[in-house]
Amino acid sequence: MSRPSTPPPAGGRGAVKAALDAFSEQGIPLKVVRSFLKANKPEGFDCPGCAFPDRPGAFGPDSCEQGQKAIAWEMTPKKADAAFFAQHTLSELRSWSNRDLEAAGRLTEPLRFDAAQDRYVPIGWGEAFTLAAEAMRALAPERVSFYASGRSSNEAAFLWQLLARAYGSGNLPDSSNLCHEPSGLALKQQIGVGKGTAQLSDFEAAKEGDCILVVGQNPATNHPRLMGTLHAAAKRGATVLALNPIVERGFVNFADPKDLGEMLTNTGRRVAKRVVPVKIGGDLAALKGVAKQWFEWEFQGRSVFDLDFIHTHTRGFDALAADVKATPWDAIEAQSGLPRAAIAELAEELARAKATLITWCMGLTHHEHAVATIQMLVNLQLLRGQIGRPGTGVVPVRGHSNVQGDRTMGCTTSVSERWLANQEDAFPGLRLTRAVGLDATATAEGLVDGSVHGLLSLGGNFGVAGADAPRVLQGLSGTAFTLHIATKPNRTHLHPGRTGLLLPCLSRTDLDPAGPISVEDSMSLVHASRGIQAPLSPLMRSEPAIVAGLGAALLGEASVRWHWLAEDHARIRDAIERCQRGVFDGFDDYNAKLQQPGGFWLPNAAARREWRTASGKAQLVPQALPQQGAVARACAQLPQSERAQVLTLMTVRSHDQFNTTVYGQDDRYRNVFGTRTVVFVNEDDGRRLGLIEGQRVDVEGLPIDDGQTRWLRGFEVRWLAIAPGCAAAYFPEATPLVPLGLVAQGARTPAAKALPIRLHAATA
Repeated sequence: MSRPSTPPPAGGRGAVKAALDAFSEQGIPLKVVRSFLKANKPEGFDCPGCAFPDRPGAFGPDSCEQGQKAIAWEMTPKKADAAFFAQHTLSELRSWSNRDLEAAGRLTEPLRFDAAQDRYVPIGWGEAFTLAAEAMRALAPERVSFYASGRSSNEAAFLWQLLARAYGSGNLPDSSNLCHEPSGLALKQQIGVGKGTAQLSDFEAAKEGDCILVVGQNPATNHPRLMGTLHAAAKRGATVLALNPIVERGFVNFADPKDLGEMLTNTGRRVAKRVVPVKIGGDLAALKGVAKQWFEWEFQGRSVFDLDFIHTHTRGFDALAADVKATPWDAIEAQSGLPRAAIAELAEELARAKATLITWCMGLTHHEHAVATIQMLVNLQLLRGQIGRPGTGVVPVRGHSNVQGDRTMGCTTSVSERWLANQEDAFPGLRLTRAVGLDATATAEGLVDGSVHGLLSLGGNFGVAGADAPRVLQGLSGTAFTLHIATKPNRTHLHPGRTGLLLPCLSRTDLDPAGPISVEDSMSLVHASRGIQAPLSPLMRSEPAIVAGLGAALLGEASVRWHWLAEDHARIRDAIERCQRGVFDGFDDYNAKLQQPGGFWLPNAAARREWRTASGKAQLVPQALPQQGAVARACAQLPQSERAQVLTLMTVRSHDQFNTTVYGQDDRYRNVFGTRTVVFVNEDDGRRLGLIEGQRVDVEGLPIDDGQTRWLRGFEVRWLAIAPGCAAAYFPEATPLVPLGLVAQGARTPAAKALPIRLHAATA
């Protein structure tokens, strides 16, 4: 398909058309009206997409193109029922694309894997729970993992972790292990709270003289409501800056679909005053360069730092100053890929700002040195007192609608003794394991080496969401037991264990007789979600009801009245309130506060300048520049003459997907139509390597630490405005290039954003 001569703006008419098309494609064009009226509204449902905060009381729609695609995907009348699986073996379905698998429709009845037929076949709910309980009793609990996706509710997540620990397993990998684990770890160590410190009102107050720095993030595609917020801030005169390897269209030309003038003319505006094209993996060096420039100005007599804040609220200033001073500019320039002048310009913009907000996403977290990078970013905010007052803060933008709530509810491998003791007090006779369990990477490693014998998933697409997808899926097929609670079929479901169950759950848009559920967004607001449509089948059950049914069959109801709890979600919230005392503030009167339009904010100590660290103060943390990253280690194995062929590749999303869910084959913001097997490169690099745009290449993933070469075959070369020496390819198609052992130091998140590759003319 030919490219438009003048690309239209991101957002605008294209976003509205795409939302309407999504509902038409599902055969429900009129439902888009109700969706726009009810999505992210106090009397409606929480969008199943990203975790950006809602605007209770705001006039008009409060959703975006990506959210409406997710909603249409859930509201579809199409069914992946027993008749569908009777027509298709799992072997056949494995040849389908990710998009076509989920486009089959909603799961509508419980299914079990029949190995003889190579199919899922129907099973009754009671029989399914009995089968699951028998399979789990035959396994050692420490060999079984319970994965929690960010799409589940607070109520389901609470029951999920209660079930796992009562069974005896501390293996509670969750979506955070695959995305923002470094953020939580870095923030907890540095400011005492593992969550963002700002609220939506801080963004909406940004004006002339204020600054919003967006790092390692493409909000126009991944969080369009944030993009709208940045667009509005820029119109008010705030300075928006982007530190990102790719000059994404949303930064330089975005039209707000709510802006009548921009819609009529189909013209947008530049949102980011500057897009600083940092080298992939060079963010730590760039941020340290900003700090170094500030220290130099400060020593020259220019006042940049908030010295009163530093003295009163922080520790570690002298150590940070010495470390920054000792880091040479040539190392900063080499690792960041930026000239000193560009770093000085970024430092100047931030130094002039009266109030600064910094947001980031997986462009920072998916690196070996992710924790260090985030802590350097926080250092910048602490040096200027930009945490704990209006219009300031640090904000990790979560990628899935309740991934933060899952963690608050205890879906994580290590929790406090107080949390466990509270649950045992709330449910007399209950005994929970204290074992620190396996995270997502350790679970994947266990599937590959055979030490994990069972996987239960509360939503998600675990097998392809992380690293080394082909090996993980193969390992999953060798397990004794798998159980997936899901709305639609996905690739992970096609690799069941010897005993495998696929159980259909209600979605956010489905009416639930047990009442509203609750979720927590990226900025710690907890609010209700109420479905609006009748379920496709009477055999579909809510997530809490399914977890409760499994709990009753496996553990009985002597200590936990599983079925009674699941009959009314308010009962689960009463239990959560009791168990959160002394753990997370803000859950007092949980059910009452949930009735407030927009819900309630969980207090954030760091936002009040209360530092729950060992020292009682925020920590300024020196961070050395990495010496031997993955690309350097791979290049060291090559002859000197071949090292110039190596590019650094990162995985990205297209504009037609959310996480592993692919809605279509287009990415109109990057001028890609009808395909996802694409590798983007800088045009100068491409020509230097003898490539022609549009040609097919095989992508060689160079061995890093495990000696294995990994390949992607037949990808199409496309030019892109990306930093020199860098490349990009779509997730999850490119995840087979990510080794399981390549993780963020300390946090173990897959390091999928700095992969050493070479490109070769495609073989036949």
